[in-house]
Amino acid sequence: MAETQLDELKMIVESQLHYPDPEKTKKTKLGSMETFASLLRQSQEDPETFWANAASELSWMKPWQKTMVGSLPDFKFFVGGMMNPAYNMLDRHIEHGNGNKLALVWEGENYETKFFTYGMLLNEVNKFANVLKGFGLKKGDRVAVFMPNLAETVIAVLACYRTGILFNTIFSGFAARSLKDRLINYEPQVLVTADAGLRRGAQVPLKAKIDEIVEEIESIKSIVVVNRAGTDIFMKPGRDFWWHELMSSVSNVCEPEPLEANEPGLVFYTSGTTGKPKGVVHSGVAFTVNNYVYTKYHMDHHHNDVLWVTADIGWLTMHIWGIVGAFVNGVTTIFYEGALDYPKPDRFYQIVDKYRVNKIFTAPTAIRMLMRYGEEQMKPYDVSTLDVISVVGEPFNPEAWHWAYEKLGKKKICVNNTWGQTETAGCPLAGAAWLTPMKPGSCGIQFLGAELDIVDEDGHPVPAGTPGNLIVKRPIPMMVRTLWREHDRYIREYFSQVKGAYFTYDEAVKDKDGHFWVTGRTDDVFNVAGHRLSTMELESAIIQCEGVAEAAVVGVPDEIKGLVPVAFVTLRKGYEPNTNMEDTIKDGIANNVGKIAVPRTIYFTEMMPKTPSGKIMRRLLKEILVHGDIKSDTTGLEDVKTVAYIKNLVANQK
Repeated sequence: MAETQLDELKMIVESQLHYPDPEKTKKTKLGSMETFASLLRQSQEDPETFWANAASELSWMKPWQKTMVGSLPDFKFFVGGMMNPAYNMLDRHIEHGNGNKLALVWEGENYETKFFTYGMLLNEVNKFANVLKGFGLKKGDRVAVFMPNLAETVIAVLACYRTGILFNTIFSGFAARSLKDRLINYEPQVLVTADAGLRRGAQVPLKAKIDEIVEEIESIKSIVVVNRAGTDIFMKPGRDFWWHELMSSVSNVCEPEPLEANEPGLVFYTSGTTGKPKGVVHSGVAFTVNNYVYTKYHMDHHHNDVLWVTADIGWLTMHIWGIVGAFVNGVTTIFYEGALDYPKPDRFYQIVDKYRVNKIFTAPTAIRMLMRYGEEQMKPYDVSTLDVISVVGEPFNPEAWHWAYEKLGKKKICVNNTWGQTETAGCPLAGAAWLTPMKPGSCGIQFLGAELDIVDEDGHPVPAGTPGNLIVKRPIPMMVRTLWREHDRYIREYFSQVKGAYFTYDEAVKDKDGHFWVTGRTDDVFNVAGHRLSTMELESAIIQCEGVAEAAVVGVPDEIKGLVPVAFVTLRKGYEPNTNMEDTIKDGIANNVGKIAVPRTIYFTEMMPKTPSGKIMRRLLKEILVHGDIKSDTTGLEDVKTVAYIKNLVANQK
C-alpha cells in the first residue's frame, strides 16, 4: 500500500465529529437532528413515499401515476406527471406574493451591477422564450449557451426551461477545438453567446472563437450575441442577431410548456476516458425536484438567504445550486463574472460584505486560494453574515476545512463538504447544514434517498475503513438517464463494472461513523480547480504537436488547485527538448483544450513505464512525482529500468 494511502487512512481513523450548534439546529426548517434522522431513515427505507412527499411541495400541471419505476440503469420517477421547471422557479413565488423579492444580483468583474426581482426576471425570461420561439424552436429542440457568468446567461437557461427546449452550457474558457467537439455532437439549432467576456481585466473573445468553427457545424442556423464588452465583431446578416435588438420587439407573456417528469431537459458534457466528451442527459423536471429538496437541506435554505455560488455557468455546479436550487427555494442568488481574486485578493470578501452573503457554495480550490493570501485580506470587511459554506469538486483537505471554519467563519458557520458528479447532478454524499455532524475532510453521509457502497474489484462490499470503488446502488431522480445519442456507451461506461450499480470511478473509504471519504479517481480523469479534465484529451492535444511521438499526462497535488496536470513527452527522432518545444506543446494544449489545462511541468523523456502490452502506467509516474519513489506493485512493468530513469529525470529537473 502506497505511503499516501496509509496517511489518508490514518487521517480517516483519527477524524473527529464536529456537532452543530444546538441553537442553530433549532432554527433549521426541521428543527432537530432527530427529525432529520427520521426523514433520512424514511428516505432510505421507503424512498417512494419520501420522493412523493418532496415532489408534492412543488406545483404540478398534472399529477403523476407512479413515483418510482425500474432500477439502475433504466428508471423513471413521477411517471406521467407534468410540470414546468421555470414555473416552479419563478411564477410560483410571484403567486405567493414574492414578486418584488430580489431574485438575481449580477456583478461584473469591472464592478458593473444588475438587479432583478422575481417579477422582473420572469419578464425577461418570457421575452427571451419568445425570441427562441421566433426562430421556430419548440419543445425538444436544442440551444447551446457559450457564455460567461452574465445575467443574460441565467435568462437564456430559464427561457429554455420555460419552453421545454433542451439546452447545453459550455465553459467559456474552452478553446475552439473543445467547443467544436461538443457542438458537433450536440447539434444545436441556436447558439447564444457574447461578443466577449472579461477575465482579469482582459477581454476574452467569444464570438470570434465561434466564427472560427461555425461553418463546420451545419446544425447552427442562428446565433444570438449579447453586447457585453462593446467590441467590434463580425455579424453575418440573417444568421447573427444582437440580444438587445431581439428583446426589444417581443412580448413579455409566454405560457410555460408542460413537461413530463422524465423528458430530457439539459445535456452537459463531461470529459471521458477515451478523450471524447460525453453528453450527460438529465431530466429537467426530475432535476428540479431533486435539487429543490437537496439544496434546501444541504444549505438550510430560508426565504431571506443571499446565496453566492462561485462556479462558472459552464459547470453543472452553477445550475444545481446557483440557478435551480436557488430559484426553486426562492432565495436571492449572486452571479459574479470574474476571478475571485481580481483586481485584488480581497474581491471575495468585498462581495460577501457588499451583498451580505450568508450562504456560499464553492470549490476547495477557492478556500485554499484565500488561505494562501492570508487573513489580512479579510480584515477590512464584515463577513459575519456567513452561515453555511458548502464545497464540491475535489477532495477537501482537513487543513482547508479548519481554516474555513475557524478563520473565515470564526467557528460560527457550518462547513459542508459534499460529493457529486455531472452524472449524479446533485450531491448524494453530503451533510445537512446544522443538522448532521461535520468531519473535516469527509464528504458526509449518504444523503436523502441515496444508497451508495464501497466495493472491491469483484463488486463485493469492503469493510469500514477499507479503500475501494464507490458505487451508487439506487437511482435518485436527477441522475443521468443516458448519454446523448450514445445509450450503449452509457451502459458500457457506467454499468458494466458492477451489475445493477452506477460505477463512479472514484476511490473512497467509509469510516466507522458512516461518513464517506473520496480519495481520488480510478480512471484517467482528474479535477483541476473543480474542472474535470481527461488525460486522453490533453494527451491528444500534445501528440498533435509537430515532433511529438508519445505523451502521458497525470494530475499531481497542488496547494491551491487541488490537482494540476504534469506531462511526460517523448519526441521523435530529429527533435530536441528545448524551450521552443515546450512552448509549442503548451500552446497546443491552450489552443485545443483551454488555458486551464496547460501543464505545470513538461518532462521530456526517452522512455515511459509500460506494461508488456504497451500501456503507459501513469500511476507510477504520479508516485514518482509525489513521493520521489515507487512503493506500489510494479510486477506489471515491462522494463524496470524505466523507474530509475524517470526518478532521475524528475529529480534533476526540480
